Amino acid sequence: MKALLATKIGMTQIFDDEGRLQPVTVLQAGPCVITQLKTAENDGYTAAQIGYGEAKKPGKAILGHLKPAGTQSRHLVEVRTEGDEELKVGDTLAADLFETGDAVQVTGVSKGKGFAGTIKRHNFHRGPKTHGSHNYRAPGSIGAGYPQHVFKGIKMAGHMGHERVTVKNLKIALVDAEQNLIAVKGAVPGPNKGLVLIRGAQA
Repeated sequence: MKALLATKIGMTQIFDDEGRLQPVTVLQAGPCVITQLKTAENDGYTAAQIGYGEAKKPGKAILGHLKPAGTQSRHLVEVRTEGDEELKVGDTLAADLFETGDAVQVTGVSKGKGFAGTIKRHNFHRGPKTHGSHNYRAPGSIGAGYPQHVFKGIKMAGHMGHERVTVKNLKIALVDAEQNLIAVKGAVPGPNKGLVLIRGAQA
């Protein structure tokens, strides 16, 4: 099982082995603790729940849940497993779980843009600014004369961003096991200090 919770630190640049400059995103990956194991016999599927960070004031219910793992994790995420891994509650997962060159996919919550118009949200074209036209950034027609209602799914202005996004086929450019840092080539979703989930690329 290759999965880690991480905090996005920010972007920078590094040189690869061939001397080319690469844009990378630096992630504070782990250490994570396995807090629960799901089995096919008890739960109908196999998975591992991993915890990350430390909660300041955890409730009694979450403390009881995390007691077997000996941790007070702030974030909990469940990751599906094959069922044949040798995992135990309380095991620690660190950045050395991945190696340089590994293909990964990163999941996070994208930056929120608030209420956005159709040009920014859906890449609509604006109208002409000549010959007396007032249709500069208006959305235009939203339906026909019949039937007399707007169909579901019509692209309109509305809330943009702040949604779960997964970026696939990213490559790990650098792993610092001592400081639990992972540098991923390219950009990952979310703001700095945001929580992301790194998983091995699925076939």
